[in-house]
Amino acid sequence: MHKGMTRVVLVGSSQVADGIADLPGHRVVAMDGERVPEAGRSASVLVPPFLAGPAATRVLGELPDLELIQLMSAGAEHWVSLVPDGVTLCTASGAHGGATAEWTVGALLAVLREFPQFAARQAEQRWDQHSTDELGGKRVLVLGAGDLGRQVRARLEPFDVRVTMAARHARDGVLAIDDVPSVLGEHDVVIVMVPLTPATTGLVDAAFLAAMPDGAVLVNAARGPVVDTRALIAELSAGRLRAALDVTDPEPLPSGHPLWSTPGVFITPHVAGSVPGSTRRALVVVRAQLERFAAGEPLANVVSSAGY
Repeated sequence: MHKGMTRVVLVGSSQVADGIADLPGHRVVAMDGERVPEAGRSASVLVPPFLAGPAATRVLGELPDLELIQLMSAGAEHWVSLVPDGVTLCTASGAHGGATAEWTVGALLAVLREFPQFAARQAEQRWDQHSTDELGGKRVLVLGAGDLGRQVRARLEPFDVRVTMAARHARDGVLAIDDVPSVLGEHDVVIVMVPLTPATTGLVDAAFLAAMPDGAVLVNAARGPVVDTRALIAELSAGRLRAALDVTDPEPLPSGHPLWSTPGVFITPHVAGSVPGSTRRALVVVRAQLERFAAGEPLANVVSSAGY
């Protein structure tokens, strides 16, 4: 499509449509549930709903003129293998890091200061006074040095913790993921912030967990399959590790799954980025991206075949 031409943008909700309707040179069409309206079949840009699941990818076969898939989320695992040739896939990295980092610190504090247990005692009207663990002075390893990882580091450092960052490739101040096993025993907390890719699936396996020191805490704010659920249950059941999970494998976690009743784990239902400002912040990213696309400028947050 040539610069200056009107682009049809197919979006997943009327709220998103309203948020970008004033962009010049764009005609915005909202999905009708899971159906692509006739006016949206010529779309060159697709903006799926936030946290869209695998079902949302079915529309790809109905969009022959598609050039760009701009996600509202930071994760792209449902889309990577299905992107048609010639179509660019981009995430909304930068939109949800703050909220996710906020959840991470809150969940970690909840585990260390035993807030879930105290809440249970409150429901029982029982005064259970005792000492707890603390965040101050902890050694924290953050897997993922992108927006999410940087945001959580910024929120942890005021608690007087030592933060080590790790990412796919080593760089100044960042450890390579391949070197993580050699330093696991030196950290009291491991926070998982990596995207779900073939390389990160099962990254936190039985050997990884066994290398963490006794009493350590695993926090997963990434995706469930990054962690081996059976191996984690074994370590938690033994009382050796603790965990805070916003994501699980499987997800949603079904009723009766053993993880629900495993001791030492605090679970929330994938809500780290689900806050009132999430859509507004994602729309800022989407609008800027559409303006780049219309101007023929390089796009941000592109997901490559090598990962993201």
